[in-house]
Amino acid sequence: MKIAYFNANMRVGQDGVTRVMYKMLEAARSRGHEVLVFTSTLPDANETDIPMYKVTSVVLPFQKAYRLALPGYQRFARKLEEFQPDLLHINSPCTLGFGAVKYGRDFGIPVVATYHTHFPTYPRYYKLYGFEEIVWKLSKYLYNNVDRTLVPTIPILKELEEHGIRNLKYLPNGVDVSLFNPANRSQAWRERMTPEGKTVLLFVSRLVWEKDLKDLAAMYRILRSRRSDFEMVIVGDGYARREFEPMMPGARFLGYQFGKTLAESYASSDIFVFPSTTETFGLVTLEAMASGLVPVAAGYGGATGILRDGESGFLTAPHDPEHMASRIEWLLDHPAKREQVRRQALSRAAEFSWDRILNQLFESYSFVIRQRKSRQRSAA
Repeated sequence: MKIAYFNANMRVGQDGVTRVMYKMLEAARSRGHEVLVFTSTLPDANETDIPMYKVTSVVLPFQKAYRLALPGYQRFARKLEEFQPDLLHINSPCTLGFGAVKYGRDFGIPVVATYHTHFPTYPRYYKLYGFEEIVWKLSKYLYNNVDRTLVPTIPILKELEEHGIRNLKYLPNGVDVSLFNPANRSQAWRERMTPEGKTVLLFVSRLVWEKDLKDLAAMYRILRSRRSDFEMVIVGDGYARREFEPMMPGARFLGYQFGKTLAESYASSDIFVFPSTTETFGLVTLEAMASGLVPVAAGYGGATGILRDGESGFLTAPHDPEHMASRIEWLLDHPAKREQVRRQALSRAAEFSWDRILNQLFESYSFVIRQRKSRQRSAA
């Protein structure tokens, strides 16, 4: 099988989407499939030997780590024609994704999409009032023109159905337990972060407002006003950091991390805090669980499909910093219960086996190819 993948950014470790993408690509090649990635941003030299083609793009003004491909498929059509793919797989609803879907329709090639990012929720973070409905309409148009859209959590799948999006299939993401696991816990790391041996709260994310950074800052200020027996560590970077960092006085900002460095930060912490309400899955939450942390996450979207509240973590009321602070306080005051939840979180994370998930991914590929061929024969 020859598969063309489309994603705006392929910088290694850039975000949860790229981590999932590389897992898909490695699995495809290990199964004997031929792959080619179309992207606006290539990884650094020597980071991967996966074949990639860079499309013409422009820098996004507010998120310079991301680039936007020029509209249409003319700039990558020749390369795609040379490759002769059996299937296209889009991973972001950007201009690149729209171009790939149009190419698939025009030339009769089946298209699969993964719904990684819940873009309809983004306009509210940039005061683009009234744009949410427009984004829903664009999303409906895009995903209703692909053969199958893979959705990583049931709550998000149901929300998409309510907005008239069809041909959906539940397929969660997995977690790389060979990388993210408690064995990476480092006493030296902990001594650098908290020489007094306090409980470490960790937040991992791109530092962008749609990750509900203001809720995190409000929760932190509430908790810090009540007690001093914890340290707050922030891993990640982004355009909002300059304004966000002063909102978190005393917190330790470690910047962008990936690979073993990120795995060490996870495993060396104690409680994972994640207030974001814009997740389709929340891979960072699952990585934290696999690393031995107790997650406390906003009870909306992706987290509700991963956590079992009160068992493998805690869900809090969305946009409610007080509720999140109270949950964390309870964990700080009940270390024995925290250890129990930690063990259950580890067990829950182990259920997200990449092997099983990837087998379902390639079964979906085969299904949509057969389905498209059947329709083409019927129309002939």
